[in-house]
Amino acid sequence: MSLLLLVVSALHILILILLFVATLDKSWWTLPGKESLNLWYDCTWNNDTKTWACSNVSENGWLKAVQVLMVLSLILCCLSFILFMFQLYTMRRGGLFYATGLCQLCTSVAVFTGALIYAIHADEILAKHPRGGSFGYCFALAWVAFPLALVSGIIYIHLRKRE
Repeated sequence: MSLLLLVVSALHILILILLFVATLDKSWWTLPGKESLNLWYDCTWNNDTKTWACSNVSENGWLKAVQVLMVLSLILCCLSFILFMFQLYTMRRGGLFYATGLCQLCTSVAVFTGALIYAIHADEILAKHPRGGSFGYCFALAWVAFPLALVSGIIYIHLRKRE
């Protein structure tokens, strides 16, 4: 049982790290000149002045939805980990971790929805930037976090507290 708890906790911490990096780091979209765009600021390299030019992201509603969903997924994942620890020490023997599993399933839905919106509406979100480029590693990390959070939620729902 201790090994299972260790694996589940490690998986949860891995998901938290993936979500933090995916939400806060700077590479949701990579422009052709090796420049990256994130969910919060548009920073591009100005060759004339040899400086970074940063501005707030566009006021696109789809991008705002992605921002909200990624922050929501972080909050839900942190909440479910705290809830898991609380249930682990206070729940009586034989209890199931339904609340923790439900929070993790909601985390996976929020990540999935945010990444899917970004993928579908990338052209609208990036309208003021030059054509070309590709999805960055933060976008890929969000897609990796989705199935991990889904599996974690299912594991929590089936996990029973033992002595």
